[in-house]
Amino acid sequence: MGLAELRKAKKLTQRELAERANVPHVSIANIERGAREPSDMTLGTAVRLADALKIKDLRKLLDES
Repeated sequence: MGLAELRKAKKLTQRELAERANVPHVSIANIERGAREPSDMTLGTAVRLADALKIKDLRKLLDES
C-alpha cells in the first residue's frame, strides 16, 4: 500500500494530510503522482506522515505498489 492508498483509506484529502502531518501539500502531491520517489522523503517526513495516518510500519509509506 502506498501513500495515496493509505491516505484514501483514512478518508483524507492531500491537504488534510499535509496539515495533520505538518508537511507541505506539494510534497504529498509529488509523491502520489510519481514526481518524487517515496524513498526520497526524509525520516522526519516519513514519521510525521505515519503519525498522521496512524500507521506503525514506515515501510507501508515506501511501498509504491
